[in-house]
Amino acid sequence: MTESPQKHVLNRIRGSMSQFSEKERQIATYILRNPQLIIHTTINQVADDLGIAEATVFRFCRRLGFKGYQALKIALAAEVVAPIEDIHEEISEEDTTLEVTEKVFQSNIQAIERTKEIQNEKTIDTIIDHLIRSNGVYFFGNGGSGVVAQDAQHKFLRLGVNAHVYCDTHLQLMATSQLTSHNIAFFISHTGANIDILEVVEMAKERGVFTVAITNFAKSPLSEAVDVSLYTVSEETEYRTEALASRIAELSIIDALYVNYHIKTLEKSTAAVNRMRQAISKKRL
Repeated sequence: MTESPQKHVLNRIRGSMSQFSEKERQIATYILRNPQLIIHTTINQVADDLGIAEATVFRFCRRLGFKGYQALKIALAAEVVAPIEDIHEEISEEDTTLEVTEKVFQSNIQAIERTKEIQNEKTIDTIIDHLIRSNGVYFFGNGGSGVVAQDAQHKFLRLGVNAHVYCDTHLQLMATSQLTSHNIAFFISHTGANIDILEVVEMAKERGVFTVAITNFAKSPLSEAVDVSLYTVSEETEYRTEALASRIAELSIIDALYVNYHIKTLEKSTAAVNRMRQAISKKRL
């Protein structure tokens, strides 16, 4: 399922940047740099400024989920009532080691801030409700997303949740074939276009599993295939792909789910955490 595009226009554009064509990137960059100007500009003015056809601008608006340019302007106007400050800075070869370090930290902070802005309370409540009622939670992710999936399992095991993680594509399919409607499955993929993950989602749906995606804030095969999605927002630079910053945001989403679940199941979860602490205390001097 995809979220309505009628809010978070700029974050939706940022989240889709890596999927745009060259001309779509031109339009996207123009809007991101001139959000206040866009709401007072006609579609033919934008086309003239960029040296492209009006139809290209119109198709760009449709790709974002709007009926046309006017609908995008209305949504954007509601978003840019207050001045927007883009704190993103490109890393350059002339930067000192400390400057590079500071910009990497700033990029991570920005990814978390923008990801926080687009979270949907109703979606989170729905996921927590399914987590509470589930008798088994499964996390799936490949490559870098597999690291996030492993972190998720590690956290929820602390709360006494029957949590599992699978990062191998064959094991993912084998495990999913045994799931039931009493389970919940999380699929973590920055692009939302990983073929292996999509195959697992398809099988999970056939088994009646409630499915959740943690993915980039853009229309993707994964976000359309699952029951609900939680989104991240990050930008790509010359020395740093957007997937790197989004991993920090994905971990933050997992943390938010962990804390919300802990609060909703306080007595049970606290007892589980205490048992865990007692168990691992034997490994300390």
